[in-house]
Amino acid sequence: MACVKLGSKADGLQRRGRTWFCTTGLPSDVTLQVDEMTFHLHKFPLLSKSGLLEKMIREKSEEGEESCVIELRGCPGGPKALELAAKFCYGMKLELTAANVVHMRCAAEYLEMTEEIAEGNLINETEAFLNQIILRSWKDTIKALQTCGDVLPHAEDLQIVKRCIDSLARKACKDTNLVEWPIVEHTPMQSPGGSILWNGISTGAKPRVSSSDWWYEDVSLLNLSLYRRFISAMESHGVRQEIISESITFYANRHLPGLDRRQSISEINFRLESRTLVAPPSEEEQKYLLEEIDKLLPSQIGQIPTKLLFGLLRTAMILRASSTCISNLERRIGIQLDQASLEDLLIPNFSESIEMLYDVDCIQRIVEHFLAQDPMTAGASPDVDDDEQLLGSPLLIPITRVARLVDSYLAEVASDGNLMPSKFQALAAAIPEDARPLDDGLYRAIDIYLKAHPWLTENQREGLCRLMNCQKLSLEACTHAAQNERLPLRVVVQVLFFEQLQLKTSIAGCFLVSDNLDQSRPLRSGLPISGEEGMWASAVRENQVLKVSMDSMRMRVSELEKECSSMREELEKLTRGSGRKFRTNLRYQICSSSGDVVSKEMDALKILEKEQLKLAKHKKQLSTDM
Repeated sequence: MACVKLGSKADGLQRRGRTWFCTTGLPSDVTLQVDEMTFHLHKFPLLSKSGLLEKMIREKSEEGEESCVIELRGCPGGPKALELAAKFCYGMKLELTAANVVHMRCAAEYLEMTEEIAEGNLINETEAFLNQIILRSWKDTIKALQTCGDVLPHAEDLQIVKRCIDSLARKACKDTNLVEWPIVEHTPMQSPGGSILWNGISTGAKPRVSSSDWWYEDVSLLNLSLYRRFISAMESHGVRQEIISESITFYANRHLPGLDRRQSISEINFRLESRTLVAPPSEEEQKYLLEEIDKLLPSQIGQIPTKLLFGLLRTAMILRASSTCISNLERRIGIQLDQASLEDLLIPNFSESIEMLYDVDCIQRIVEHFLAQDPMTAGASPDVDDDEQLLGSPLLIPITRVARLVDSYLAEVASDGNLMPSKFQALAAAIPEDARPLDDGLYRAIDIYLKAHPWLTENQREGLCRLMNCQKLSLEACTHAAQNERLPLRVVVQVLFFEQLQLKTSIAGCFLVSDNLDQSRPLRSGLPISGEEGMWASAVRENQVLKVSMDSMRMRVSELEKECSSMREELEKLTRGSGRKFRTNLRYQICSSSGDVVSKEMDALKILEKEQLKLAKHKKQLSTDM
């Protein structure tokens, strides 16, 4: 830390309890009182340096008071600053440093220690030290700015705060290799003096700083008011917005413990330390700090990490922050929801009136903010056709990610017994149908919810199952759903029907590939064609693989035939043994939206019979070819 020594006389002030005495051998003729501290001094040294004390002593003399007792109310810096000012008046030795120069400059202004009173007075000395030494050093400017909090009104009037902030902003914008090493950036291989250690011995060499974030930790030591002004100064100097955002992120993580749920207690304590251990801020202080940080956040999309925004939102809910702050954070998250992870969305429910484990309502609002954006930003454009969407159009990527994220979130919260069907259904239905290329994730969430809520009525179960499109289930999901006893019968029948269509399409594709291979077989008369023998062997192997796949499909078709036959027999028994009203209710339960289940089953059986004929025909053809 830079310092300047003033005065030449030995220190002649001694403290006894709350009283200071001057040990010059002469009796004291003036008493100064500052706060709870008393100074017994002499008139002449004070009159020769301070215009304020000269006026007060003269007034006391004119009033004829024998004892000259002067009370200095509102002296900036308090007793410590007055002690140093008194030493200066007596010409005693003292040191100006970055830690006391602001207090001494304000005290000198208060005591009117100007050049008109005496040449080389305290105002001139402190101003020269500030301008020529402190403001040219990064670390000394930071330390001086930190001391402004105790004398802030006086420091503002003297433009000390503005000068320090402007100096820091200019240095932070310059080439980092030209700026002095930061004050708190130490590594295990660096000594407290800043030099690099080699085998525990200081080499005297200074490490070089090359990254643009070297100043983040230093300015995070400032209080919020000073930090806000520093950020404004940086913006006025044209600093890139992403650098400002990274600095705000660092500041928030330092002063709001627990933003990162993966952060350990030791890491949180380390964040609260600078040089010495600092007590964690109270809840009210954290609440105020969080609401002010929310106002500092940039409005541009993607400037602040989504994980930090979720951390701020969780903290805001815990601290009962204002509704405006929580709404702003939800809106910011919604704008860039496609960058979130499942862990981010698992926000615990902090409401005492609702017994749900997670805050599903909050996620519902965040999803609505995402969908409220322009289609070019949030999801697929309405003008893009289905083929382009299925091929992975870039416009579909953000909303598709959000759809998968919401489905994963629904599967995670579905096991909560207190989650009402209406909330589950509202969140699932909020995602547009076109945003899900497959409904496997939604089916998994519905299955978990049905398993955790066996008390649901038939209508509620059917209402949940209407959320998914059976035509968008994969073959594996269809196979699982066809054997799922928790699904309503109507849904199972729909799944079986569409599974048959998928199998038909797959078989037709296999036959098409087989026919293409047969047509592309090379003529083997005469000598082998150069370079085509290997291609033919590969094609034969692929044909064998296709035959194995066809055999497995035949087995699955056979199983579907048996299932459909048994279901048809059960339906016939029910329709013969019950009345017309019962048959009507049953038909309402198991019919799909496109028609009667029995007619669908008959159509499905006809399709299966045709497929069997095709299979037999192609099997005969394949055996002949082979």
